[in-house]
Amino acid sequence: MSEAWIIDACRTPRGVGKLGKGALAEIHPQQLGATVLRALAERNKIDTAQVDDVIWGTSSQTGPQRGDLGRMSALDAGYDVRSSGVTLDRFCGSGITAVNFAASTIMSGMADLVVAGGTEMMSGKDRPPPLPGSSPVFDSGNMRLRKSHPQTQQGICADAIATIEGIDRAAVDALALESQKRAAVALAEGRFAKSLVPVYREDGTLALDHEEYPRPQTTAEGLAALKPAFQAMADMPVDASGVTFRGLVLQKYPGLDIQFVHHAGNSSGVVDGSAALLLASPDYAKSHGLKPRARVVAMANQGDCPTLMLNAPVPAIRKVLAKAGLGLEDIDLIEINEAFAVVVEKAIRDLGLDREKVNVNGGAIALGHPIGATGSMLIGTMVDELERRGKRYGLVTMCAGGGMAPAIVVERMN
Repeated sequence: MSEAWIIDACRTPRGVGKLGKGALAEIHPQQLGATVLRALAERNKIDTAQVDDVIWGTSSQTGPQRGDLGRMSALDAGYDVRSSGVTLDRFCGSGITAVNFAASTIMSGMADLVVAGGTEMMSGKDRPPPLPGSSPVFDSGNMRLRKSHPQTQQGICADAIATIEGIDRAAVDALALESQKRAAVALAEGRFAKSLVPVYREDGTLALDHEEYPRPQTTAEGLAALKPAFQAMADMPVDASGVTFRGLVLQKYPGLDIQFVHHAGNSSGVVDGSAALLLASPDYAKSHGLKPRARVVAMANQGDCPTLMLNAPVPAIRKVLAKAGLGLEDIDLIEINEAFAVVVEKAIRDLGLDREKVNVNGGAIALGHPIGATGSMLIGTMVDELERRGKRYGLVTMCAGGGMAPAIVVERMN
């Protein structure tokens, strides 16, 4: 079996995902995807006719994000028409899955040069804003699945998990504050500069060249003053059947007195963004003068309880480490997407992780979470940080709708 080498990675800045407020909100998602695809081709001087596939992650495939965004973005980027493209949806895990699929096709010997990435425009002007934590619960016709696997809104899942695990408001706020502090340091030191590419409007003027979402002025007192975001929603009816979001959780966890601890300050930010990675087989890379930055060591997917939805990262970490033949002590850096603070806090507690190795440059609480693009962003950030610190192994994982988590282990080669 061949290895899959990561040649390069790039991403756009994350723009605030609100019309009228975000710098990227008026950009078409194809143009956003084309920005990173074009940058990869130009930076590495690749012949795009030789790209076997463009594998793209996009969760909300409606409005301008419908119709195989990966293929359309590649065409918009000027890729040769012989370079194919496909778009997938594993909810929040789409960006990692795109990279894992790309690596798998190379490792199987069926491809030599693949681009993987994702785009998510949370502020898409031509479609309704995506529902927070969209899941099959919002399909009122899907009563049959609801009987066996009730699925609620993700924020309520986060609060239910915090209640079950005994993780209090102080703990999730402390993690959120640390995310902002670490992101502020990373930005001040230019740690993201290697991968960041600016976004331009169609008229050639600059749209965005820096992170737009972080709030470095965040304080513990400010976080403590925020009201829980999901308490009022909990008792809202999901549809005409009368079942509530809380009721869906209670179907599986009767008697659970949910304590509401999550709010805008300790949950992931709503943003727009895109990211891409260039992967190649060793033979192709050597014959075309492409220098590898990292290799894919192992990949895994893990399912867990759909009702709680956010708990799969812990078993996914265990699974991918077993496939890699490594232990936690071998892993130098870990990225666990901060969809909600409890996701990372639970993983740290369950696995006894060293907090100094987890999300060292801050996470989605500070930087934002452009759903289908985030996983690819995190892998690129991991490669950059392994190089900056001279470390060897990095692990990336994240929770995804439906109770899933993809994971990947990479090894620095540069």
